Amino acid sequence: MLRDLDPSPSLPAAPIATVLVADDDRLTRELLANILRSHGYVVETCEDGQEAVERVSRGGISLALLDIMMPRLSGLEACRLLKGMTNESFLPVVLVTIKTDSASRVEGLKIGADDYVCKPFEEKELVARVEAMLRIKRLHDHVAQARQKLEQMSVHDELTGLYNYRYLHTRLSEEFKRAERYHDPLACAFIDIDQLKAHNDSGTRQLGDHIIRSVAELMRACVRDVDVIARYGGEEFLIVLPSTHFGGAVTVAERIWRDVTEKRFSIDAQKFHNITVSIGVGLYPSRDVRTKDALLRAADGALQQAKRDGGNRICVFQQQGYIYTPALGAPTSSRPPQKGVGGGGVGGR
Repeated sequence: MLRDLDPSPSLPAAPIATVLVADDDRLTRELLANILRSHGYVVETCEDGQEAVERVSRGGISLALLDIMMPRLSGLEACRLLKGMTNESFLPVVLVTIKTDSASRVEGLKIGADDYVCKPFEEKELVARVEAMLRIKRLHDHVAQARQKLEQMSVHDELTGLYNYRYLHTRLSEEFKRAERYHDPLACAFIDIDQLKAHNDSGTRQLGDHIIRSVAELMRACVRDVDVIARYGGEEFLIVLPSTHFGGAVTVAERIWRDVTEKRFSIDAQKFHNITVSIGVGLYPSRDVRTKDALLRAADGALQQAKRDGGNRICVFQQQGYIYTPALGAPTSSRPPQKGVGGGGVGGR
């Protein structure tokens, strides 16, 4: 896994870089642009530092080549602004100075300039310095992409793109503390794909992975942006529903149950499979739920009850229990749940 993320010295072929040349002297500006274009770079030009800053802000610039002495905004001030604008990425800034102006070169390096070239400049040296800066930028961008991928993997499940188990518990703890502090309702639901092993045995592991990914996509479409969906393990998922009462939790559970039951799953467009899910819902506050762990146990206990009763159903833990199986085709809002061994409350979402 980490081999894919390891910044390797053999980087992919570099795309054509776009270099911005800023110089108030037209002849110098055109000379720099022509040299760089002759070496395969795309070059854009501008006449002062203010224009350079505005152009970089629009994106697409790989390197900025700034003359130190320019009207409106000097190269030093433009460099300072550019480095402040791009602190989360890396934009190489190369200053153009005269050979005797060592003070400006030193000041430029202090404020973040990455290199400098001196007038009158030699073509080979100019191109070599630009190439070196762009090579460093490619390495920096490669490492940044690898870091971003690692951060993504640290909180997301690789197969489904849902949040993973570690992130889930951190977020559930935060939501439970918030619910306690503000006396807000909180619900969570375990969803388990029924008989997934049998589908794997009758098909392939590819089919099982396809079913898991498809169920994950269906669940995403059934919840709000503030809800948290995570892959809990194998074919099991957990949804955290902030500010959600009994009625809202049942609505979400039934929507997921119905969407999965009505979908036909296939990986070859020939053999289709019908999938069902069992769902267990836990609610806070309720008489037997006073902690985050008790909330998880309530939802898990409801799921196990649903599995024991044959699966393909929803079980809501509330005091003594509340179990029902919706009927396909019946509108959720007009069909009351069938009561089992206990009673339920009402609520909104």
